[in-house]
Amino acid sequence: MFERHLERVERHFERTCPDPSAGFFSLRVVREQSERLRLRQGVLLPVERSDDFGLMATAYAGGGVGYGATSDLSEQGVAGALETARTWAERTADVSVLQDPLDMPHPRGEHRGPAVEPWEQTPLSAKVDRLVRASERLKRSSVIVDWEAELWFTRTQTLYLTNGGGRALQTADLLVPNLQAIANRGPETQVRSTRYGIARQGGLEVLDAVRFDELAAEIGEEATALLSAPDCPTGVMDLVLAPDQMILQIHESIGHPLELDRILGDERNFAGTSFVTEDMFGTYRYGSELLNVTFDPSIGGQFASYEWDDDGVRAEKTVLIDRGMLVAPLGSVVSQHRVGRAGMRGVASARATSWNRPPIDRMANLNVEPGASTFDELIGGVERGIFMRTNRSWSIDDSRNKFQFGCEVGQRIENGKLAGIVKNPNYRGISATFWRSLTGVGDRSTFEVLGTPFCGKGEPNQVIRVGHATPACRFQGVDVFGGA
Repeated sequence: MFERHLERVERHFERTCPDPSAGFFSLRVVREQSERLRLRQGVLLPVERSDDFGLMATAYAGGGVGYGATSDLSEQGVAGALETARTWAERTADVSVLQDPLDMPHPRGEHRGPAVEPWEQTPLSAKVDRLVRASERLKRSSVIVDWEAELWFTRTQTLYLTNGGGRALQTADLLVPNLQAIANRGPETQVRSTRYGIARQGGLEVLDAVRFDELAAEIGEEATALLSAPDCPTGVMDLVLAPDQMILQIHESIGHPLELDRILGDERNFAGTSFVTEDMFGTYRYGSELLNVTFDPSIGGQFASYEWDDDGVRAEKTVLIDRGMLVAPLGSVVSQHRVGRAGMRGVASARATSWNRPPIDRMANLNVEPGASTFDELIGGVERGIFMRTNRSWSIDDSRNKFQFGCEVGQRIENGKLAGIVKNPNYRGISATFWRSLTGVGDRSTFEVLGTPFCGKGEPNQVIRVGHATPACRFQGVDVFGGA
């Protein structure tokens, strides 16, 4: 059915798109199907299903830029979207930041993400049974007063066409398993969860890859144990972050500050600016020599993998921070054109949340590369500190610099050994100096492939999927404190 729709849209585009002499015109057709299964306190909630289908036309013509979106896939709908985009390009020509012609790509090819056990080939009853088993593991004791197991599946299909002969078709299956247990005793309540962080591309094989069943038991046990745990100690000490907290740290204090459109001021009226400036690239020490950060949507199975971004640029692995030095921004082809600096390399980061939004500079798979330390070596290098897991709260200023993050669970480190767990662990710092305190980066044995379906940016807002893969990491002299 979808394929027949695409064939018709392609024919409509070929008949109605302007000639390349009129400028660059593209059409992005997106279909997104979703099914969400949730079991709360052992009871199956109504199954949520959605099917969203539409297209967006983009025009770069005469120095201006315009967009036109519609869910009308008829020839009249396609022609109308293209005409709307052309009209807005003409109207914005005198005020656009794009005064020079853009050299936009015209990609050709097809890409299909991995799916060893396709979602639709497993009966609904079998998927619910998997949730029932996880739910039973979450309910570890009578103090677990609320618990939930969830599977959230989405299939995205995107066709990108250009008036220069470009045609790129991409399909991705995405699975977000989620687990949560809430424990209560008197005035004390504690939560343990996966916080939607064990997200990957693929089918039901993802559940085994992320240890879904084992995690359910561990989360239930830890929620119970936290009720009797002491508060996290307060003071300046060493901090070891597990991968499921590192993804938040990477996201907020590396990813957003390096978005080039934010650096250029596009977000300042909505989500703020960045402490990073254009002249820092190639000269600024972002972290210690142990810090290596890459942008890599080409990784198979990571949550935000793709072959081409939403401007048709081919994705490839790009180093953003090399041995602590800031090298490249998260800047799409449009943002690179605006900067116009020779030697400033960007990435394939133009992404839109759906067919009714234009692409903007976004993270995709933003990863910290593994180091050389085992987990025991990371812990062994700490005389007094805290090991923290799973983000619970976050706050960061408008320039993505000063931050304060809280975690669900902590564990004391004393004389190079893990000791008892602590509740309500928090830490604060400044992005511009925090990464320079990095003293240990875990090896492949500590490395986890994770992600989040909830990254907000843009006006109007766009919530998009992001992948983060990272080892555990150790930081020296961090301001740590307890309290809810």
